[in-house]
Amino acid sequence: MTAAFAVTSNDGAARAGILRTAHGDVPTPAFMPVGTKATVKTVDPQELQALGATILLGNTYHLHFRPGDALIAELGGLHRFMGWDGPILTDSGGFQVFSLRDTIVATDDDGVTFRSVYDGAAARFTPELVAEIQRNLGSDIAMCLDICPPVDVPRAALVEAVRRTTLWARRQRAASRADGQLVFGIAQGASDGELRRRSIAEIVEIGFDGHALGGLAIGEDRALMFETTAWAAELLPADRPRYFMGIGDPEGVLQVIERGIDMFDCVLPTRTARTGSALTWEGRLNLRNARYARDPRPLDEGCPCPACTRFSRAYLRHLVNQNELFGLRLLSLHNLRFLVQLTADARAAIEQGGFRAFKDAALGRIAAAAQE
Repeated sequence: MTAAFAVTSNDGAARAGILRTAHGDVPTPAFMPVGTKATVKTVDPQELQALGATILLGNTYHLHFRPGDALIAELGGLHRFMGWDGPILTDSGGFQVFSLRDTIVATDDDGVTFRSVYDGAAARFTPELVAEIQRNLGSDIAMCLDICPPVDVPRAALVEAVRRTTLWARRQRAASRADGQLVFGIAQGASDGELRRRSIAEIVEIGFDGHALGGLAIGEDRALMFETTAWAAELLPADRPRYFMGIGDPEGVLQVIERGIDMFDCVLPTRTARTGSALTWEGRLNLRNARYARDPRPLDEGCPCPACTRFSRAYLRHLVNQNELFGLRLLSLHNLRFLVQLTADARAAIEQGGFRAFKDAALGRIAAAAQE
């Protein structure tokens, strides 16, 4: 299946488009809530649809080990297993392997051997196995196995990561896939101009349905990250979706959209909720703070999520401080809605030719409120 992606509007480098998948269309820019273990923590799939989410991310590493991709295939695939009938993107598991560096046993041109975080047993990922796992899961978009080295590694290690990422991408591109499954390549190279350009050129030449910028948002200087995103995105094919892996704060979302990114994911909204914090137009609110003990206001005026339409900040603070799961659920729903709506509003601004003004106003509003 050839990626059916069309850019419908441009505003500078920012793009609005439509990505067509086997399980439905995805308007872009699109924020993808993360369902690591076949669930977005505490949130029902129907609630995700009601919030406006159009595509979810599943984790190949964790689903391979628990409950097992073969079992998921036996039960009808990941969509049926988790009760979500919309598009799903699955990562390759490479980030989990290489971020858990202490578990790695050996890396070679064939693949990587590591110890499972679940039981310590030796395991191995190759491009072919990663393709098979994602074929069993039946995701709409499968990501290639890549090497994502930590920030500030020696350049020689970065060179080797780029080389092996290309080598593995060629093999996974040639592997069989599920019916209708799209495959995205990942370019590495950190913020090294020469290596990032080399990686992009090599991955693009292989011919994928979409392209991701990996190896960013892992602890490098934030200004440098945005600068790299700007020139790197321009090197990616204009007729394919562009995916920035692992960004989800409001500023970051708007900054990468402005630089031509179409898709992005992050655990931030649900992880932040589990710490008792909410993403709002007043910035990030820590509901554990005593200042909200008698605050009758909703988290955000005008927000249609269940937390804002039915409950006060005071009640949410009570739930959080008593470690009530309902509080974490409500904050998760709100934070997801905030980012999904922010992205949808950004898309509308692109279509109207006013994205820069929208971005500046949104960030200015958050900054001003935080100083009050």
